[in-house]
Amino acid sequence: MLLKELTELLGASGDEKEVREKIREIVKPYVDEIYVDRIGNLIACKKGKKEKPKVMLAAHMDEVALMVKSVNEDGTLSFSPVGGVDNRILVAKAVKVGEKKINGVIGAKPIHLQKKGEQEKPLDFHELYIDIGAASKEEALKHVSPGDYVYFESNFELLGDGYVKAKALDDRIGCNVLIEILKNTYEYPVCTAFTVQEEVGLRGAGVAAYNVDPDFAIVVEGTVAADVVDSEPHLVSTELGKGPAISLVDRTTLYDRKIIDKIVKIAEKNKIPYQFRRIASGGNDAGKIHITKGGIKTVAISVPCRYIHSFDSVANLNDFDNTVKLVDLVIKNIEEVLG
Repeated sequence: MLLKELTELLGASGDEKEVREKIREIVKPYVDEIYVDRIGNLIACKKGKKEKPKVMLAAHMDEVALMVKSVNEDGTLSFSPVGGVDNRILVAKAVKVGEKKINGVIGAKPIHLQKKGEQEKPLDFHELYIDIGAASKEEALKHVSPGDYVYFESNFELLGDGYVKAKALDDRIGCNVLIEILKNTYEYPVCTAFTVQEEVGLRGAGVAAYNVDPDFAIVVEGTVAADVVDSEPHLVSTELGKGPAISLVDRTTLYDRKIIDKIVKIAEKNKIPYQFRRIASGGNDAGKIHITKGGIKTVAISVPCRYIHSFDSVANLNDFDNTVKLVDLVIKNIEEVLG
């Protein structure tokens, strides 16, 4: 399964090469032009029978991860987050460190030695360390260095009936959607931007949009789902199994309601389940794309994922399939959508 291959690749913000080269290999037979821009985005374009409107699809290649900050005298590693990592999930997790993929475990003071106050709150990053089995700083430095990326060790697995768990579903599942779209033929030019550094400030998206200069952009994300125990009904942003999530507003973008209404009509006409992303927190590459140059009409259509920004997220494959279908139909009906 392609989604398994994509999620098991390692590609933190600024270290997307492994993901980029794999995607380049996959999509090259389907496109007329493919290149890597100066910041590291992979741009792959298909010509259409018509020159306008040009559509850009964007999905980011990078995942949240950690980075070695320093090597301690006892051989353990201090680290910092790369992107929005929740420190509550880190204790005792297995990791891979550096280009050599050295095995490690995130450690902390044992619960037996913690004071009462320490047990009542999550340990902060500076209270955690990575143990790679080195007995001294000198020994550790033979294998790792400050600045090395640290990745969660996690394998793709099928769960229940049509569910998957993996790291980096945010946003390798979006990358997978773009790859499926590139296999199709359209009347209009379609460019896919597999972007870099989304998790640390949407840095690649603006560059990609400036270079491609599209008339319309669709951002395909793996977005937060909160259909779990103890979630307040009004805070359940999306739900697994209810279809692709269409964004109305988030921290970086206020989406065009007229365009959204037309996309909803397309979904309903073709009996594609959909939902609205019902919270305004967070953001995605649309935040930079829609304000590039003179402005670009942009929407975000996302696959709901539980537990994003962790070592294991969960998604529903029907949501993935329906996202591909909806994005495909939006492109095929682009004149209607923009008219």
